[in-house]
Amino acid sequence: MSFRSLIQDMKNEFGSISRHTLRSRSHRSAGNASRAAAAEPSEAMDQSCWSQLPPELLREVLVRIEASESWWPARKDVVSCAGVCRTWRGIMKEAVRVPEVSGKLTFPISLKQPGPRDGTLKCFIRRNRTTQTYYLYIGLTEALADDGKFLLAARKCRKPTCTDYLISLDKVDMSKGSSTYIGKLRSNFLGTKFTVYDAHPPYDGAVVSKSRSARVIGFNQVFPRIPAGNYPVSHISYELNVLGSRGPRRMNCVMDSIPASAVEEGGKAPTQTEFPLGSLDSFPSIPFFRSKSARIDTASQSSTQKEDRLVLKNKSPRWHEQLQCWCLNFRGRVTVASVKNFQLVASDDNGSGSQENDKVILQFGKIGKDLFTMDYRYPISAFQAFAICLSSFDTKIACE
Repeated sequence: MSFRSLIQDMKNEFGSISRHTLRSRSHRSAGNASRAAAAEPSEAMDQSCWSQLPPELLREVLVRIEASESWWPARKDVVSCAGVCRTWRGIMKEAVRVPEVSGKLTFPISLKQPGPRDGTLKCFIRRNRTTQTYYLYIGLTEALADDGKFLLAARKCRKPTCTDYLISLDKVDMSKGSSTYIGKLRSNFLGTKFTVYDAHPPYDGAVVSKSRSARVIGFNQVFPRIPAGNYPVSHISYELNVLGSRGPRRMNCVMDSIPASAVEEGGKAPTQTEFPLGSLDSFPSIPFFRSKSARIDTASQSSTQKEDRLVLKNKSPRWHEQLQCWCLNFRGRVTVASVKNFQLVASDDNGSGSQENDKVILQFGKIGKDLFTMDYRYPISAFQAFAICLSSFDTKIACE
C-alpha cells in the first residue's frame, strides 16, 4: 500500500469514527451524555486498526494530512483528527502552526491569534438587518464572496445609554451565558467611542474592567464554573463631524493588548494558545473536546503594560476631481461607495517609519446591500478585526 493510500484510508477511518460518535451521542439521555462522550471515541479507536500503528508512523501520517489539507472545506479533516483522542489531538496541535506563520485558520483559538505577517486573510461579513446579526466568514475562493467558512457571529443589543455587540463562535446562540461567547463591542450613546472587550485574558496579567458584569462560562455544566470578565483590548474613537463638514469619517484605534513595536521588524504581539477551561477548543460543528488549561504565549507576556500601545488610524482618502468623490485604493476588494469603508494603518504616533505606515493592517468595505469584505493581517486577530468592523455599522449621530 502506498503512503498516499494509507493517508486516504486513515481519513475514511476517522471519518466513520466521528460520524458514529455523533450519531450515538444524539440517542443518549441527558444523564449519560457526558460519560458517553468521553468513552466512545476511545472505544472506537480501540476497535480500529489505527490503534496498533507505531507512534512514529502515526505522527508522520497526521503531519502529512495537516500539510495536504491546506484550506477549507478540506481543512475539516485536520479538526476531525484532533477530535479523535488525546494522542491525536496532541500531535495535531503540534503540527498546526499559528496564523502568523501559516496564514491558516484551523481551530477556534486561531481567531484570537494575530493574522499572517506575509499577506492578508480575506474574509467577508454578511449582515441581517431583520435580526440585527452579523456573520463573519473566510473566503473559500478568490471571489469577493462565496459560501465561505463560518468563523464568528455578532448580535446587536440596544440599551438606554449604549449599544452592545455580543460576539460568539456559534451562529445561533450569541448570549453572554453561552460557552461560545468570546467577547463584545460596546459603544457610547453618540456612537463615537467604542471599547472591545475580550471574555478571556489576552495576555498574562491582563486586568478585568471594573464595570464588568459577572457571568459564568459553560453554565450547563455542573463543574467547572469559570467567571469570565471583560478585558479591554481596544478603544475605538470617531472624530466629531457634524453634517460632514470635514470630509469622510476619521477613526482612531488604540490596541490596549498590542505594543507599538509589534509593527516593527521582529516585533511581537501577544498570542493566546488555548481558551480557558470551560470554553470550546474545537469548532462548534466538531464538539469533541474542551481545553484543560489557559496558556498565554510567554514570549510577549504583559509587555503592553510597559510599552507604548499600538495606535491605528484610518488611511486618508484623496479627492477625485473627475468622479467628485473621496477615493481609496482597495485593490478590487471593495466595489460599492460607502461611508463605512476604511483602511487602517499604523499611526505616526507609534514612531514607525513611513513605509510601515503604508502597510494596511485592516481593510473593510462594501460589495453589496448587506455584504462587506474584511481583510486583516498581523498584528491583529480575526476577533479584533471583526469587532473594529462592527463599530463601522453602528449609527453615528455626530460623525456624518
